[in-house]
Amino acid sequence: MPLNNIASTSLAIFCKVVDNYGDIGICWRLARQLQLEYGVIVTLWVDDLPSFKRICPQIEVTADVQQAAGVTVRHWRDQAGLFTPEETADIVIEFFACDIPPGYIAAMAQRQVQPAWLNLEGLSAEEWVEGCHKLTSPRHGMIKHFFFPGFTDQTGGLLREAGLEERRRQFQADPAAMLVFLAQFGVTAQEMAATRVSLFCYPHAPVAELLAGWQDGGEPIVCLVPEGVAFDAVSGFIGADAVAGAWRTQGALTVRVLPFVPQDDYDQLLWACDFNFVRGEDSFVRAQWAGKPFIWHIYPQDENLHHVKLRAFLRRYALDADGAIASLVEASEHWNGACAFEAGWTGLWPALRAALPRMTARAGHWHAQMRGNGDLAGNLLSFARLPG
Repeated sequence: MPLNNIASTSLAIFCKVVDNYGDIGICWRLARQLQLEYGVIVTLWVDDLPSFKRICPQIEVTADVQQAAGVTVRHWRDQAGLFTPEETADIVIEFFACDIPPGYIAAMAQRQVQPAWLNLEGLSAEEWVEGCHKLTSPRHGMIKHFFFPGFTDQTGGLLREAGLEERRRQFQADPAAMLVFLAQFGVTAQEMAATRVSLFCYPHAPVAELLAGWQDGGEPIVCLVPEGVAFDAVSGFIGADAVAGAWRTQGALTVRVLPFVPQDDYDQLLWACDFNFVRGEDSFVRAQWAGKPFIWHIYPQDENLHHVKLRAFLRRYALDADGAIASLVEASEHWNGACAFEAGWTGLWPALRAALPRMTARAGHWHAQMRGNGDLAGNLLSFARLPG
């Protein structure tokens, strides 16, 4: 069935928040896009409304059911009650293998036409993903499919809403608009001439080392960090609690603490910076659509399995016609604790900065390559609506 004929389709997304803002960030972007661009009737089940509110301020954390951007948001409390078949959706998505309520599954099985049941997996560049994409798994008399986002046309692609590239182009072509946007966080006209870096990472990142390297360097740098991120290291640099609005300049470095912003504003922050440190999955994908150089802080896993995933991505991304971009690989591995470099950020940053033009060109080529894979929402709907 063509995607322009699915306006009456209902879809439910079940999201359990593990990575604070990454899980809900992905599910919220997907829910908004499905409703806005395709007219799908979307219900988003979320277990952690306070985390949701940080990226969507209109969310009421005490509400069991509410509307946001045309999406029905339901507080998921592991509801143990019964559901009727009419209460279930035509397409049911469980994010990252979360266990949806047994009563909901039982009601799905009672429908005359069983729903398309998808497990939307986490993003990985590993080669095995292509072989597992769209695999089936019999469950409760139904068939569940595994759907993998990814970096090739043999996967579901990456989340990317229509019009994103045009919005980015217009914003980056308007220095006045960029200045107005950054000025709300205290960035001055003089600081606009410095190298601007956004910093979003997990607590174990070597942030104190990075800030010390920047502070003692000869290049003016403005670091913009959301409140609560690397709190101890940022507070130590500022000399006070790293709350929104706090800032300090020491040596060549100015650090400014930003409030958490809605998703669309976070996109603009990425667009307005020369370099971005991102983490998890949601900001990681948005950094790729920003077309700017970035370093990814991957979510940690037992037995350092995340280092395998990191290197799988770097083998794809940190490679251009001239070979591997060594400074990007080294800095990424050091940032993630996959390999320690004796010189630390004092030595890594100058090499990374010197490679910035090459990394910028690679970011642009990668951006175009990823666009060629389609977008995750459209690919997912096309698959879910296939006959049978």
